[in-house]
Amino acid sequence: MKLKAICVYCGSSDKVNAIYRQAARQLGRLIADNGMTLWYGGGSTGLMGELADAALAAGGQVFGVIPEMFYNPRLAHDRLTHMEVVPSMHQRKLRLSQVADAFIALPGGFGTLEEFFEILTWAQIGLHEKPIGLLNTAGYFDPLVAFIEHARSEGFIYEEHRKLFMCKASPKELLESLKGYRPPPQLQEWLTREH
Repeated sequence: MKLKAICVYCGSSDKVNAIYRQAARQLGRLIADNGMTLWYGGGSTGLMGELADAALAAGGQVFGVIPEMFYNPRLAHDRLTHMEVVPSMHQRKLRLSQVADAFIALPGGFGTLEEFFEILTWAQIGLHEKPIGLLNTAGYFDPLVAFIEHARSEGFIYEEHRKLFMCKASPKELLESLKGYRPPPQLQEWLTREH
């Protein structure tokens, strides 16, 4: 699969372990080195800032989409290739979903998890067939993946839905997996209850 634009969801907190910052920088550089465009939430703090700065330093193009409520000097990145200011969080997420060829979630909090699960749910119900990945730095997402497996074993998530996202520990491995993604078969059967 040819990927040109990568949307990355990630935390904006500055109070995180350096290993997460390093992973964000690695991913930013990798996206730029592969000639891909980075799309993200437009912030300058936390992993968001590390990601964007690394991509820019590597000569990449970085596009931000930021809600008006966050568009201020303390939060918004001021050196992006292009910044789009939108009225709401909903419009930010919609815009990112439209422009991206793939989605990656780095470690983050409520916002990152909400963005990941929304784009995953949209894949589940057939609104898109784009690859989705978790960058599992230092096992950050292990408890989340374990919970998803629990929900699957209890019948709340079907096997084909578990295949809608990938989880890898290294940026390079994750990006290669996204390039090779093929939507799982039988998704329509879940919607029509034919199985």
